[in-house]
Amino acid sequence: MTTPISSMLLVLLASVIGSIASVFLKAGANRIHRTPEALKAAAPWLITGVTLFLGGFVIYTFGAREGSLTVLYPMLALGYVWTMVWSRLFFGEPLNKHKIT
Repeated sequence: MTTPISSMLLVLLASVIGSIASVFLKAGANRIHRTPEALKAAAPWLITGVTLFLGGFVIYTFGAREGSLTVLYPMLALGYVWTMVWSRLFFGEPLNKHKIT
């Protein structure tokens, strides 16, 4: 089975969207405290994160429909790389050789 470029692009897009969703979920989790006001402040971040994950899932489903999983799944795994980059940029998390290798 050959994998069309459109499937590859959709899966790559789903990978990026999923990694951005992780950023929103972490940002929301960082705002949660034991007060109702804090939960209200975190809710938009959490809702956005979940919505992005669902959107990425739908996009991935359309991409996987026409392509070979052996080609597409490694592209989806790039989401871990994107998440590492976003974590460094938005949260100042350390990026060392153990995380890269």
